[in-house]
Amino acid sequence: METVTPRQFQILQFIRDFRKRCGYSPTMQEIGDHLHLTKVTVFEHVGALERKGALLRGAKHRARSLEVSPDFSFPDERATRLPLVGRIVAGEPLEAIEDRQTLDLEELFAGQVETFVLQVVGDSMIDEQIRDGDYVICERRNTARNGETVVALLGDGEATLKKIYREKGRVRLQPANENFQPIIVNEVDIQGVVIGVVRRV
Repeated sequence: METVTPRQFQILQFIRDFRKRCGYSPTMQEIGDHLHLTKVTVFEHVGALERKGALLRGAKHRARSLEVSPDFSFPDERATRLPLVGRIVAGEPLEAIEDRQTLDLEELFAGQVETFVLQVVGDSMIDEQIRDGDYVICERRNTARNGETVVALLGDGEATLKKIYREKGRVRLQPANENFQPIIVNEVDIQGVVIGVVRRV
């Protein structure tokens, strides 16, 4: 995308902030009034921004149809889209199936290095406040300390969400629900460690 001028950037920022505040776009007159520009000058800048691909407009001459292109990034905004790579069972192990989607969060986990999201299926971690349907935010790591909640890939290719404990030549994958039994294995492939939980209410 072509570089925008400082004045054009002010216009884009005003449109973005206005839409967030009001739920609809400002008119050319409102842009001009805010930035102390004539309506003609605003039209010129808007036309230039459309040609640069930074600004989108609906039907020609329709009021309040301006929208900042999703391809334009503001310096004061941080990326909040995390890859939603599939679903993870918190009950009996089940194959983790990749599902290419994204989960958009505010700024809660932005900036975390190598993170991904899994949706939980089952209630084996309910005593850790991880419930069926929750989203777990995971840091991609292949090591974990005892007691951390991990995404564990078992030898048969199945994945599960459990607390990990290494004990005398074996690994115990401990559920957080008395109705479930721990999984005991000789070794396990850790895919990530849970660093947060998001619940839709």
